[in-house]
Amino acid sequence: MASAHSSFIIVGAGVFGVSTAYHLIKQYPKASVTIVDRDNYDADHRVAASWDWNKVMRADYQDPVYCELALEAQDVFTSDPLWKPFFHQTGLYWMCGRDYARNCMANFERLGRTTGITVWSVEEARKMFGGLFEASDYTDVEQVLVNETSGWVASTDCLRAVTQRILELGVKYVSEEVATLLLDRDGNCIGVQTATERQLRGSHVILCTGAFTPKLLELSAAAAGVDDLRAGSRILAGAVTTGMVPLDDDACARFAEMPVGFQGYTMPFIGSLPPTKDRELKWWGQKIFKNTTEVLPGRFISMPPTDADYAQWRVSKTLKEDVAQVSSAFYGSEAATWKLEKHRICWDAFTTSSDFIISPHSSSKGLYLATCGSFHGYKFFPVIGKYIVQMLHGSLPEKLAKRWAWDRERPEPAVNWPRWEMRDLMDPAGTSRP
Repeated sequence: MASAHSSFIIVGAGVFGVSTAYHLIKQYPKASVTIVDRDNYDADHRVAASWDWNKVMRADYQDPVYCELALEAQDVFTSDPLWKPFFHQTGLYWMCGRDYARNCMANFERLGRTTGITVWSVEEARKMFGGLFEASDYTDVEQVLVNETSGWVASTDCLRAVTQRILELGVKYVSEEVATLLLDRDGNCIGVQTATERQLRGSHVILCTGAFTPKLLELSAAAAGVDDLRAGSRILAGAVTTGMVPLDDDACARFAEMPVGFQGYTMPFIGSLPPTKDRELKWWGQKIFKNTTEVLPGRFISMPPTDADYAQWRVSKTLKEDVAQVSSAFYGSEAATWKLEKHRICWDAFTTSSDFIISPHSSSKGLYLATCGSFHGYKFFPVIGKYIVQMLHGSLPEKLAKRWAWDRERPEPAVNWPRWEMRDLMDPAGTSRP
């Protein structure tokens, strides 16, 4: 059990890792808390899923558990001086089915949080927000959910600010890649070893490693001779492509009051985010893919490319076209006149249920996991560390402990699951362009 005298090694400086460090150091100011990440926290480019231009902040979930957690996080974003500067409460426009809208509304009603949340017919909704979504594809869309309290977060800026804060509070930051876990003779996890063979030891090792998690556990299992360390089918590394288009003066003025836009009825969940401070509009593609690779002889897992930056800026023509197609689904023929100037491949860790894994590892005492954002984890940044600390204490509420357990029954994959293979989406050899 964690205490003020414990020493914590947190691997990964994304939202799960930084939030864990934040809540640990606030609770135990004298504790030894160290974050280890391959990238500097203030680097221009990072591989973390949470390093991004912007991320959605919403509590519009059918699932009552995540609705309630998201509202808790949203309350922090709207009130706490550390987090508030990065939240833009632009609202949300969700093209969906009747069941989705009804289930979301039921959650908000149960929690007494219905202010600013309405459901509209497609005909009525088309006229809203100055007709920004007039030309959207409403095929099979039954209703539009509008939530004025949702919005987006300047994600990289927020991640940097909170990381800077935990360093001021006494958290140590080590910029090195972790190569393997350190286990003692009894199989207990006692630390990590970096790629430079530096050893960092602690009483609690917490993997907040996202898409890198399956690879790290595979390498550690082989090094220690403990097969049960492996993630197996619990975790799959997957990716999606995002794109940004710069807006001219006229377009910027038109989109100035834009809400977050979602369409999740006729295709895998897609969205578009309002202009950033650099006047760029963002959305993501509908192809979610994996990268099945032989990590060790005879051992195949999905993992990001081995490039230091996960080859995140090397985006194929096929993936760029995927992003462009989504822009047309939101903005119709107007999108054909836009030139997308930035593309990025974003990697994360998935479970088949899209639930997180926040749990002790059942095969190694002292080893814990807090990962699997499944492309919806960022919004919980202010509060997820609180629940990770509860897990370390053994006091996580039972319904969450069961849901986020390392060992649990898992359903068949949801719609938003990496079904494509990355190799099938790449340009032929010699034709790739930056």
